[in-house]
Amino acid sequence: MGMSLQNARRVVVKIGSALLVDPETGAIKQDWLDALADDIAGLKAGGRDVLVVSSGSIAAGRRQLGLSRGVLKLEEKQAAAACGQIRLAHAYQTALARHAITVAQILVSPADTEERRRHLNARNTILQLCRLGAVPVINENDTVATAEIRYGDNDRLAARVATMVSADLLVLLSDIDGLYSADPRRAPEAEHIPEVPEITPAILAMAGDVALPSERGGLSTGGMVTKLDAARIAVGGGCTMAIAAGRAPHALKAVADGARATWFRPATEPLAARKRWISGTLKPVGALHVDAGAAAALARGKSLLPAGVTAVDGAFERGDAVSVLGPDGAVLAKGLSAYAADDARRIIGRRTSEIAEILGFDGRAELVHADDLALESGARARIGQAGEPVAEPRAAGLE
Repeated sequence: MGMSLQNARRVVVKIGSALLVDPETGAIKQDWLDALADDIAGLKAGGRDVLVVSSGSIAAGRRQLGLSRGVLKLEEKQAAAACGQIRLAHAYQTALARHAITVAQILVSPADTEERRRHLNARNTILQLCRLGAVPVINENDTVATAEIRYGDNDRLAARVATMVSADLLVLLSDIDGLYSADPRRAPEAEHIPEVPEITPAILAMAGDVALPSERGGLSTGGMVTKLDAARIAVGGGCTMAIAAGRAPHALKAVADGARATWFRPATEPLAARKRWISGTLKPVGALHVDAGAAAALARGKSLLPAGVTAVDGAFERGDAVSVLGPDGAVLAKGLSAYAADDARRIIGRRTSEIAEILGFDGRAELVHADDLALESGARARIGQAGEPVAEPRAAGLE
């Protein structure tokens, strides 16, 4: 049946506020969270990376500050988030410490996942935490976000994070076990939709009037619509998404065991989708010229190391798209540079071990990481057997 929790390698789990925080008292439901932590520990024991996108900071913090009544103003929400985020992080830390799992907190704004330089920073940090065995707990940076520069809901944030880290599965734990042909609370004959191969106008129409409890208090008519927006983002990035019921303890294990959910499936794998985004969407603002050895290494799927680069053209910043040109000047690939142009010029032709001394800081081993590099069609054939690969091994990174 395609991607599932059983065969996923990197999973993002989104937790809604209503699942985690008692709306009446503002107390965190520690028993529920402990059960979730058990499920996460089980997934990690199976060799999977698990990331959590968690709502609940405003709900957990408002009563601490005496903000218990009515709709909050923006600055009151931000004050509540600042107070509640500490409680939230501590609750996750306590729950996962029972399994000797380290928790890391990451607060992001839209710019962190959408501007390429910050996208690279956020991606690298999160993937490093996963490599070190930690569970990143991610939330929107509510305390400093303004109404104009915020996600507004963690469904879309979770989908952006999932595509940014090339996750192969996103699970939205919700008040409802998936998408229905109509609101099941108003229409008892409404049918559950187990699989959505494509988000069509008919599918959007089903979601149009389904009201879900809002994470910011009250009811939100956009509850299911935002989940379909999230599905569109996730599927576009090669990530499978599931909407599943989260209220009962061990909701994640239930999904792994085949509980009812709605599944949205992509046409491509996460890394292939990322490379397609780099190849088809981004306009190069500079170029890196490489020798025959580096060209041959790229054809075999390796990263581009400084040692194999002979010249740098243009003015670009870290995270910008650059073309990679072979010894004959033909474009071999397009990628995201891990260094700004001026720094790149200083380290080309040099060994990775020399970077820190030359630049005064310890940067990445690769000038362009293999995950951030898309070969042009026909490049492998053009490179042929020319040259030997650069002697330096590829730095440790994702397979």
